[in-house]
Amino acid sequence: MHIPDGLIDGSTSAAAGVIAAGGVGVCLKKAAVTMQEKDVALAGLVSAFVFAAQMLNFPVASGTSGHLLGGLLAAVLVGPWLGALSVSVVLFVQGLVFADGGLSALGLNIINMALVPALVGYVIFRTVRLLVPRSHGGVVAAAGIAGALSVVLASLVFTLEYALGGTGGAPVATVFGAMVGVHILIGIGEGIITALTVGVVLAVRPDLVYGAQDLEPDLELRPRVVATATPGGGG
Repeated sequence: MHIPDGLIDGSTSAAAGVIAAGGVGVCLKKAAVTMQEKDVALAGLVSAFVFAAQMLNFPVASGTSGHLLGGLLAAVLVGPWLGALSVSVVLFVQGLVFADGGLSALGLNIINMALVPALVGYVIFRTVRLLVPRSHGGVVAAAGIAGALSVVLASLVFTLEYALGGTGGAPVATVFGAMVGVHILIGIGEGIITALTVGVVLAVRPDLVYGAQDLEPDLELRPRVVATATPGGGG
């Protein structure tokens, strides 16, 4: 899914860079409103996990392999705004230090792998949650389904970008069939990994899962009632 330099022409890449910068700016503003100190540490852990997970490829079909995008997973764990920022940081480091995805295509990659999966994917997650039981199991199922669909959605966005400025020479219909077909399979892997990860965190620290906050009971503080002996009257 990482787009290298030159696959999409300069004007389309530049426009994507402007859109990505605007999207990241909105995420920064939104995250700053509700972000707490613990969220910063958790976002760092999520970024590290996504970074490591993206280095591990799993076989798909016909010699093709895929890897975790992690946008929806990050959104479920730390919220859509902070989740999109976490994956954006991962993509920036990968492009700058490891040349994994071109720097001129950084905006394209942030849109496809951070903003779309985290923001649009989280809308899908919340929608699915309305259709499943209101429980930890429902959160896990919704995360898995949304994680899978977010990958397919990202491949559709890439196909649109290729249609606007692709330089590879392949027909758009061919790119569409190849990208969407393969990423349906990759999406299944993404959904499984996302569901398993969310399930583990829910089992250990459910309070750290942003997407399950509504399941955590509110603490109601009441004054402690101390029984006192009432002196009896003798007559």
